[in-house]
Amino acid sequence: MDYDVIIVGAGPAGIFTALELLRCGSKASILLIEKGKPVEKRHCPKAELGRCVNCKPSCAITTGFSGAGAFSDGKLSLSCEIGGELPQLIGDGLAQDLIDYTDKIYLEFGADSHVEGIYEGPDIKEIRKNAIKAGLQLVDCPIRHLGTEKAQKLYLDIQNWLLAQGVHMLFGAECEDILLQDEVCRGVVVREGGEVRQYTAPNVIIATGRRGADWLERLCAEHNIAHKPGTVDIGVRVECRNEVMEKVNQVLYEGKLIGYPKPWKNKVRTFCQNPGGFVAQENYDNDLAVVNGHSFKNTKSDNTNLAILVSHNFTEPFNQPIAYAQKVGELTNMLGAGHILVQRYGDILDGKRTWPKELAHSNVKPTLKDAVAGDITSAMPYRAMANIIEFIRMLDVVVPGFASTETLLYSPELKFYSNKVRMDENLDTNIRGLHCLGDSSGWTRGLMMASCMGVLMGRKLRERNV
Repeated sequence: MDYDVIIVGAGPAGIFTALELLRCGSKASILLIEKGKPVEKRHCPKAELGRCVNCKPSCAITTGFSGAGAFSDGKLSLSCEIGGELPQLIGDGLAQDLIDYTDKIYLEFGADSHVEGIYEGPDIKEIRKNAIKAGLQLVDCPIRHLGTEKAQKLYLDIQNWLLAQGVHMLFGAECEDILLQDEVCRGVVVREGGEVRQYTAPNVIIATGRRGADWLERLCAEHNIAHKPGTVDIGVRVECRNEVMEKVNQVLYEGKLIGYPKPWKNKVRTFCQNPGGFVAQENYDNDLAVVNGHSFKNTKSDNTNLAILVSHNFTEPFNQPIAYAQKVGELTNMLGAGHILVQRYGDILDGKRTWPKELAHSNVKPTLKDAVAGDITSAMPYRAMANIIEFIRMLDVVVPGFASTETLLYSPELKFYSNKVRMDENLDTNIRGLHCLGDSSGWTRGLMMASCMGVLMGRKLRERNV
């Protein structure tokens, strides 16, 4: 065997697997494979050019050491109620213990000690009362905000620590397949530039994040890795003035609201709220442009942005939820000539597209400067669009002014984590020697819970004397 452990994907799950394994005293040889670049070389040219140039071979925002999350908003949710379904696999108690432990590691590497969203007083009671009145559930979760620029320094320090401990990192390398023999995973097949190489290890960790969810789905189908279709989220990124969100921003920082709008009562939720933040574009390998949001620690805009996501759970015989969401995104990209579409909420209600001159005269100025004014309803499925419109009306009860004519909706916002790999509490799949972690596994959503899953994996490996 070339290595003791191979980790595919240098996002939070993969990073913290290696980190915890070494912190537990392991002397294992570890190979970390990442198709993107190291932290210090991750750079988006849009900052200078003012537009997305669809970088090849991969987008610097979504790939590279630390994955996509740290370069979008850098928020750590400190409650096991947020971040996916890992608690269902290992129990709420262990999940919360892992969060508390992992949070201390982030603090050791320089995370801000200040925690947002722990305010208690009359304002939170009023917000909760209005949420109940609107038929929404308020999940108030403590947030440690790294900040997009601060997160880069923190993850650089983690990267350098791992390198100093002897972790071998292979950047600019794409894992194409796994090596199987008698239903046992023996290693991986990797493309490095024009060469294809094989690396072997008795323990292979797949932690490719949301970006790698469709690749892992294909891998599961090809190699009979037990899995089932899960949830895919389709939605929009909403942007309004900070004044509209002022109370929620101050009290909750990131207010997580969940509703089940009529008539279908699908789950609709807010996600990734960025006070004073900026809307951003991310590009996937198949030239799919999706919208996201981030917030800096020191640089602020006049706007707050957040995602509104509609959960889609498909039933038999359909089993391609990721492909479905990608088609929605592709259609939207077609209308925007490869760019993100933006439309005013009032124009949607009036049944008309938004024109650039209308954006220029609005109080809400788009922070994504190269977004194309248009009609997102021409591409968004009717059911998803109707859910979003009704959910915005419900949110207006909690945040008066949120359903303003000038509120901006960017599309598409897509979250790919639909393929849920079947695992036991030891994170073992039905393929011996193979483990799947983080958002691509379907069990986590977001930085903290993915990091926790990595910590747990590191402990499990150490228990086996790795």
